[in-house]
Amino acid sequence: MNGSPPPMTGPGTPAAPAWFEPLVAADTVDTLATRLLAIAAGTPGCCDAWLAQAENDTLALVAGGPAAGSEDLLALAGTALRTGTALSTGDGSATAAPLPPSPHVLVLACDPGRAGDVLQALASPLAIAGRLLSRSLKMAELEASNARLVHSEQLQRALFAISNLAGSERPMSEMLREIHAIIGTLMYAENFFLVLRDPERETIRFLYFADVEDTAPRDPELEIPLASRENTLTWYVIRDGKPLMGDTPSLLKQISGPLNIHGPDGNDWLGVPMLRDGQVRGALVVQSYEPGIGYDANDMALLSFVGSHILTALERKQGKVELERSVKLRTQELADANRGLQLEIVERQRAERLQAVLFQLAQMATADISQAQFYRRVHEVVGELLNAENFFIALLNEAGDALEFPYYVDVRGRSGQTRPLGRGLSEYVMREGDVFMGTSEDITALARRGEIELQVAGDPALSWLGAPLLAGEDTIGLVAVQSYTPSVRYGPADRELLSFVASQLANSLSRRRAAQIQQRSLEQLEERVAARTLELRKEIHERERIQEQLKHEVMHDALTGLPNRGYLRERLERVLGLLRREPHRKGALLYLDIDRFKVVNDSLGHLAGDEMLREVARRLQACVRDPDLVSRLSGDEFAILLEQVPVPETAVKVAQRLLEKLGEPLLVAGKELEPSASIGIAITDATYQNADDVLRDADVALYRAKELGRKRFELFDVSLQKHAVDVLEMERDLRVALQHDQFEPYFQPIQCLETDEVMGYEALIRWNHPTRGLLAPGQFLPIAEDSGSIEAIDWWMFEHSCALMAGRGDRDYLTINVSPLHFRREDFSQRLTQMLQRTGLAPSRLVIEVTEGSLLDDPEGVRDILARLRDEGIGAALDDFGTGYSSLSYLHTFPLRSVKIDRSFVARLGIGEGNSDAVVVSILALARALGMEAVAEGIETAAQRDALLAMGCRYGQGYLLGRPAPIGHWS
Repeated sequence: MNGSPPPMTGPGTPAAPAWFEPLVAADTVDTLATRLLAIAAGTPGCCDAWLAQAENDTLALVAGGPAAGSEDLLALAGTALRTGTALSTGDGSATAAPLPPSPHVLVLACDPGRAGDVLQALASPLAIAGRLLSRSLKMAELEASNARLVHSEQLQRALFAISNLAGSERPMSEMLREIHAIIGTLMYAENFFLVLRDPERETIRFLYFADVEDTAPRDPELEIPLASRENTLTWYVIRDGKPLMGDTPSLLKQISGPLNIHGPDGNDWLGVPMLRDGQVRGALVVQSYEPGIGYDANDMALLSFVGSHILTALERKQGKVELERSVKLRTQELADANRGLQLEIVERQRAERLQAVLFQLAQMATADISQAQFYRRVHEVVGELLNAENFFIALLNEAGDALEFPYYVDVRGRSGQTRPLGRGLSEYVMREGDVFMGTSEDITALARRGEIELQVAGDPALSWLGAPLLAGEDTIGLVAVQSYTPSVRYGPADRELLSFVASQLANSLSRRRAAQIQQRSLEQLEERVAARTLELRKEIHERERIQEQLKHEVMHDALTGLPNRGYLRERLERVLGLLRREPHRKGALLYLDIDRFKVVNDSLGHLAGDEMLREVARRLQACVRDPDLVSRLSGDEFAILLEQVPVPETAVKVAQRLLEKLGEPLLVAGKELEPSASIGIAITDATYQNADDVLRDADVALYRAKELGRKRFELFDVSLQKHAVDVLEMERDLRVALQHDQFEPYFQPIQCLETDEVMGYEALIRWNHPTRGLLAPGQFLPIAEDSGSIEAIDWWMFEHSCALMAGRGDRDYLTINVSPLHFRREDFSQRLTQMLQRTGLAPSRLVIEVTEGSLLDDPEGVRDILARLRDEGIGAALDDFGTGYSSLSYLHTFPLRSVKIDRSFVARLGIGEGNSDAVVVSILALARALGMEAVAEGIETAAQRDALLAMGCRYGQGYLLGRPAPIGHWS
């Protein structure tokens, strides 16, 4: 390979080798490869040869080929090509020679040991072949690049032509024919159609259709439902949004359903969707009926690319057409609007002129001018609107029987003389109450009809126009213009103008007349005003007195004359405002309630109660000094506001003085009473935000004083507030406890003291509180009574206690405690018997325990209820006997089965204190005399039990005999 090519033949030069001419004449890579292999094959010692080209780090065969199993020769060729050096096998049977500058390598199979000789013999042909191969490769690349550029230029010209068509003035049909021709320059498109889709209506239009086989015309404006072309190739392209290409068997493999061939079946078919924002807006289709003419992937890509530009061109064209139509329509609308505006301008100018005239008339109505000047100016103003050379104003006189002419201008020298009402033309206008416009012929026609009399109307004018002056529903006169020359004729516009003028003139005349009447009345009014002013002053003084009295009555109590709750709140708010400005100051509010005032009302009557309240008010006022305030809030509730309290002891001293003063004997309705009160005290300071908070805290303290025994006072503190909050929380928890069955009946046995035999059980309620644990009745029943939930709790207790006792056989009896509230219900006995029926407890096993307070509340009603229960078999026991106010004289009138001796007497038995032994003996004797059983409560020691047995008491209950426990404990 180190040799050089032989020189070209010429004069005096040696002849070229035989291989030179064929090798140089080769113009393609394939031809060069074939001839190079032929030269190598003719070289002595060469058995075979093949040519390979490097492509992307791999070798591709160009000509010839290695025998099977020659992988080593392939590796050798790759190494030689990478190093740029000819390489031979160890035995010299093969060699690989690169052909620079081309990326080719020649592999030679030689006789053993001859590889070097063969390579030496081919040195010149290989050098020339390398350069020729490199040149041929470059030429092939240039030709391919040129072909691509030609195709790109052709595509650009097509796209540019399509874009120009969209902006041209050509009609749509001609533009589509041009588009067809442009596509024909890119591919075979003799058969071509374009479909547009309406996504909202789901219809298509064949905007353009050209086919040599299917010549039926397509209406480009006809909308065809897309569903009507279901399963056609076009339908699949639009539905799936994907192109389809090929003959019928190939197309069947590409679609997802059956194929419905519409029209002639072609040799090859290509359809692409036209997309906008991912939505199919149409399709382009070309097809061939000629064998050998078809489409490939390049055609599909090209048509898809061109399709997007065609869709843009169509949208631009349609947009332009729509814009031109819109512009034309808008131009027409603007022209119409302009004509309307011109008319409106003329009308507005006329209206402005008329408005100016009317404004001048309105101004003249109040102007300080004479009547004659007024009429003259009216004439001038009317003359600005129409021809008023002959003008007059006629008015009815005050009597309404004559026509006056306060203003009359006429070129013929006529004058308006006052005349009685007759059959003149002026009277006709006033009588009709409408504008009259007419010629001399019209006036003559009125005379012939008898509407007017010409001798009254005078010689008719050639044109006459008159309008009535209307004031409300009355006609007070008219205004008229007339013409004696043919050139001046009044028309509808003049009629309308004079009508407006007449309306405004009538108003102006009415205002001027009213002003005159007002002026005359003003003097009379001033005289009356002076007299009336004196009367009003007296009335105002009296009204102020009444208002002060009403204010006093609204803010004060009618019975005691004291300020009421509203007055107190207002005063308290002012005091709190002062405390906030001066935080070092303090005040106090004393909330006071008369003890047992209801007893006075019920026993002595309301008049006596009112007398007592008035006396209490006087005593309270005697205990305070200005600026302190005593007020009555409601009923027997009073409040005392102390504005200046240096220390809380000051308020305490006032409370003590109040209790002493109120405790003095009081004579009411012939009865001497010793009233008392409970007082709650709240110390006010800058921390209080409003009066209601102070009233609330004082009320809490008052409630605490009542709880602790009345006839006392209590100061509000945080613990009281916490107690009040606890009461509210307990009321809420009681409602929850009823809903979730948190209560549980406990049972305490009632035994025979002689035999220790259990005779029955008393049901006692317990509350399994989720956070406070097990609560006894005394911890929640008072709150239940105050909140109104005691009845619901009692009925829950009755029902569950009876149900549990019913399951223990039929021997022991059950006692339940009944609140006085139940005896105020007429249906109590009925509800109780119905409850026993539900639970299955026999009535004879139930005993209800009533307190002495229940018997005193309504003796007759309670007696009837107990009698009805006795008839049903239900017994009754008097609980806590000896602690109340019941009289032994009428105890026998109630149907009671037993009495229960209160634990306070049992606790002192046998210790020699008081007279408990005598009381118990008396109760036992009374019970035996009335045929009742006696049951002692609260037996806690053996000494107490022995003492009761010695006195003859047979039954008892208490911790000694058994503590209250759930029903399961007594099983």
